[in-house]
Amino acid sequence: MDKLKQPWQCELTVHTFNMGDVEDPDLWAGESLYKFEKSEKGEWVMKNSIPTASWHRIPCDYGWQYQIRAYLSPEQITYYKLKYG
Repeated sequence: MDKLKQPWQCELTVHTFNMGDVEDPDLWAGESLYKFEKSEKGEWVMKNSIPTASWHRIPCDYGWQYQIRAYLSPEQITYYKLKYG
């Protein structure tokens, strides 16, 4: 299967967390990103997202917000929301 986003796929934010204003936020966020990837929910997302899920750093009032976004079919999104909320 092609690893590029298909027209029927939707982008979904599957996990967010906040990071205070630190010198190297990506270094500090690494642990939280790793824990998500190794969780049951994270393993399902990494297995089913095509292309692979990505993380994004967004500035906010008190530092940074990190978002993990997956690319899923409508059926996968329904399954995700029923199982993981």
